[in-house]
Amino acid sequence: MRNIGFSESLTLEFKSDRAKLSDSEIIDAVVAFANTDGGELYLGVEDDGLITGLHGDHKDPTRLAAFVANKTVPPVSVRCEIMEFDVPVLKISVPRRTSIVATSSGKMLRRRIKSDGKPENIPLYPFEITSRLSSLSLLDYSAQPVPDAVASDLDAVERERLRNIIRSYHGEQNLLELTDEELDKALQLVVTVGGASVPTFTGLLLIGKKERLKALAPTAESAIQVLLGTDIKVNESFTLPLLAAFEKISEYMNAWNRSEDMEIGLYRITVPDIDYRSFRESMVNAYSHRDYSVLGRVRVQLNDEGLTISNPGGFIDGISIRNLPDAEPHGRNPALADALKRIGLAERTGRGIDRIFEGSLLYGKLLPDYSATSASRVSLFIPKSEPDKAFIRMLADEQQRIGRSLSIHTLLVLNSLKHFPRASLHDLADDTNIEEARVRIVLESLVKSGITEMLGGGNGGYYRLSPKAYQNTVDALACARQTGADKSRYSEAVLKLAQAQGYVSRGNAAELLHVSPPQAYRVIEYLVSNKKLRLEGKGRYAKYIPL
Repeated sequence: MRNIGFSESLTLEFKSDRAKLSDSEIIDAVVAFANTDGGELYLGVEDDGLITGLHGDHKDPTRLAAFVANKTVPPVSVRCEIMEFDVPVLKISVPRRTSIVATSSGKMLRRRIKSDGKPENIPLYPFEITSRLSSLSLLDYSAQPVPDAVASDLDAVERERLRNIIRSYHGEQNLLELTDEELDKALQLVVTVGGASVPTFTGLLLIGKKERLKALAPTAESAIQVLLGTDIKVNESFTLPLLAAFEKISEYMNAWNRSEDMEIGLYRITVPDIDYRSFRESMVNAYSHRDYSVLGRVRVQLNDEGLTISNPGGFIDGISIRNLPDAEPHGRNPALADALKRIGLAERTGRGIDRIFEGSLLYGKLLPDYSATSASRVSLFIPKSEPDKAFIRMLADEQQRIGRSLSIHTLLVLNSLKHFPRASLHDLADDTNIEEARVRIVLESLVKSGITEMLGGGNGGYYRLSPKAYQNTVDALACARQTGADKSRYSEAVLKLAQAQGYVSRGNAAELLHVSPPQAYRVIEYLVSNKKLRLEGKGRYAKYIPL
């Protein structure tokens, strides 16, 4: 017998049909898929992928699709098709639903991956329904009235802190003219229930009294850790109103976030380890997009490698790592997010993600990394890295020339070109996760401004940073090339380049020596082993810093 050639996963399930799979098991599997990410059920395949074929009663796909619709609430429309192997197999394709689905008998299930990597169907418990609806943007948890809460649970001191934030962060100034009652209603801090004002979760989270917050919203916990090497300098967990928690964490951040000054022409700029605007937007995102219906805490950790901010609740429906720069702004807690925007803490356009990336891009540093994010937790890592001073100067000169800041798409494309000696339109679109049409528009503008230049033409054209725009790096390359005239001095040439521009990458070492990237890497590896260079960053963003 043949093997189907792939394994079970969160979106793939095999079911044996030799003894005729029961109707209830089929419906259970469909409901679990619909309540998770959708998927495909293969009937007539064993757990190990061995194809054993369909039972005779399951060879009518039209009848089975109708049966599934009749036994699910709301009805799930599946697509059934017979696949001909040595013996027939039925593939049932289940769409991902944007509502909670149950069997006609009232059973609700979802899928998960067990510790051994195998999938399973488990009950969807009542307390998980709120989380599921929030992730689908069908329920604003933060706008709901808090059970057992009363208006006196809101703290006058915290409300004054909120007013001070509006003044300090240039929020909507007309909010300052409102009375306390009017302010609470304007920001959806309260709703009227039975003629009385009752705090919403937004109100309790922002300006609730500490003891009532612990009692009524125990999920609103925060933690801050600061580590130097293996030494723990700060390790504190607390439950405070969000504005107070934000200020507390900001104070620790300001105390431990190093910075250095650099001169650009007549100007001096301060380059911090972690850009404060990136930190602020990351914190706002963590608090406004976390899932408050599940236990957990917003955790902030600053160590030698960088800043990590994580929060309970994965990306909401429609958001993924690949579409972060272009995804339509929408969140898990719209009322809370709107309040944070109006008081001035959050980016008003809803594009806080741009600020998070911009803080690294403007200093030529390694990009923020969301790769540790899971279905149950968002984790953002902003790495510490050496600033690329030549790149900073190039961006500053261009922004001064055009009289405005560069767009996030332009910054991402320039950052990508910095790591590639030359790149095609497709290479840049793939590296930046931006649509090719948008990348093409950015490149046309950059070519006109002289920052980039095109090599070749048509679909086979390549782009690179122009020597004029990136003069400091080009000068460093030219200087190092004088040394690298023969193979016996390759390592000396690469080291001189690293010392001249502050770092060296595999790409510009290959460009310097006119060799392939693997050959250049061997030269760099030799310098690392001899403690002349040290690695910083990972993958395509790896840099080697002179020691």
